[in-house]
Amino acid sequence: MRNLILNVSNGIHSVTRQIAVFAVALMFVTVMIQIVARYVFSQPPVWTEDVARYAMVWTGLLGATLSFKSRSDATLMDSVFPARPHFMGLVSEIIQSTAILTFILPVVYFCFMGLRGGFAKGYLARQSGLTADTLGIPMVWISVSVPIAMIIILIHLAARWAGDAGDSQQGAQLD
Repeated sequence: MRNLILNVSNGIHSVTRQIAVFAVALMFVTVMIQIVARYVFSQPPVWTEDVARYAMVWTGLLGATLSFKSRSDATLMDSVFPARPHFMGLVSEIIQSTAILTFILPVVYFCFMGLRGGFAKGYLARQSGLTADTLGIPMVWISVSVPIAMIIILIHLAARWAGDAGDSQQGAQLD
């Protein structure tokens, strides 16, 4: 089971990195199209700003999962307190895990469920009724990035519990 969790976490990390790189490239290309069209042709397309914005949303949320996996995120208490004995490291991990779960579990829950229960009132259900004005796509395709990122972080947290070091050496091996 331990190896399964670690392999799933590593596989998701690899795929997430590729999608995040694509989103950054997409954001760059659309911004460059916007700049050239605006300053050279004086007629910027209306869709480039939204594509760049939505690519930035996906990049930011996927980037958060990448930094969480590699432990390059801002870690709770590690930068404040000096090195401590092993048992204090365990206490720190418990506090970090509790903080992560306290934030992420309600976010995931309310993405699917409303305040009074029911799927019809959840965040994603409410977003499915909206459409991006310039692109004509349902906003749920942008909004789904939130629960996806949160679920990926939960998987990476399970991998931490299973013994995943998540250091920069491991990140280099995935490239």
